[in-house]
Amino acid sequence: MSGSPAEAGNRSTEQLERAARAAADWEQTKWIDLVCEGGGVLGIGLVGAYAVLEARGYRVQNLAGTSAGAIVATLIAAGYTAAEVRDIIFDLDFSRITDPHPEARLALIGGRWLGWGASVLRHQGIYRGDFFLELMREKLAAKGVTTFRQLRYEDGKSPDPRYRHKVQVIVSDVTNRRLLRLPMDAKAVLGVEPDDLPVAEAVRMSMSIPFFFSPVRWKHPDGKQQLTLVDGGMLSNFPVWLFDTPELPDWPTFGLRLVSPEARDGGGLSLPVPLPPNTGRLLSYALTLVQTMLAAHDRLYLDSETYARTIGVPTGSASGTDFALSEATKRQLYEAGRAATTEFLDQQWSFAEYIATFRSGPRPGRRDILKDAMARIAAGAPLPTPVSAGG
Repeated sequence: MSGSPAEAGNRSTEQLERAARAAADWEQTKWIDLVCEGGGVLGIGLVGAYAVLEARGYRVQNLAGTSAGAIVATLIAAGYTAAEVRDIIFDLDFSRITDPHPEARLALIGGRWLGWGASVLRHQGIYRGDFFLELMREKLAAKGVTTFRQLRYEDGKSPDPRYRHKVQVIVSDVTNRRLLRLPMDAKAVLGVEPDDLPVAEAVRMSMSIPFFFSPVRWKHPDGKQQLTLVDGGMLSNFPVWLFDTPELPDWPTFGLRLVSPEARDGGGLSLPVPLPPNTGRLLSYALTLVQTMLAAHDRLYLDSETYARTIGVPTGSASGTDFALSEATKRQLYEAGRAATTEFLDQQWSFAEYIATFRSGPRPGRRDILKDAMARIAAGAPLPTPVSAGG
């Protein structure tokens, strides 16, 4: 049976007082979970955003990311500082990432659509992605990381597989039509122990923009199935939901999301190639479908409480697959990430308000109760003894 209105009010008071305590404790630790959206080369903005979080003393516990977000999240998990990730990106010749298949080279001598079309038909992508894979292996190895074993939390305090490794990479399994969270789903789907999954390969899977990069083919150890694995953005480009639990959180999840002025509520990548009218219609249509899925699938989720913990990084007119970005554009994206995060922390974010508004339920008088509890904590006064909700 339901309790009386007074009992319900006592329970509401208890929940909000717990929220106030959690917020006060968090101010001392500044632990956060961090989720990075995919967005191709626009991921430079994510690095700028993380640079401010790092400088402000926020400490990342769990990371997750898709595509470019997976790259940034994985490098952070491996131990790179914001400055080191920035140097990697600014020193990189992005054009080397576009390593075309032999058929696609026809595009370089005038047969654009013929070359691209032949490459997509034979390899399901214009570019191989081999340069990127070797680059990730090199950068991770420099920090002593090859497999997710080196990114495992050794204390093993949590039985939840979401928290056993420092980072989760989002991948789309086309063969089984499902979302993969790697390394969490590695054993069940890929047939490999999570600790033994190579990190660079997982990130390469996640950044395989369909038709742009060839998918990763993964042979299951039982020999019965070969999986086709592509960009995680096909199913969740912004997996900010990954670390959510029903209980009051001990620390918040921050989402770093890339926002273009043309689609502030959708985001997503720009097309990898110009699409002239009446030219290469089938390929143009396929690429447009991919863009639509990358841009729109997380929109409904963003209509919820997620927006309150999301740092929107403006990307201007830059394209997510413009691998010829100028140094000036790189700097603009990086600084846009810094500015957006500074504004979010200084003017928008309050963990106490977030918990009271979104994680304690719609309670009568919750604002007044919260403010009173926070004032008591600030003054060093004891909180009222909570009333048990019973069993």
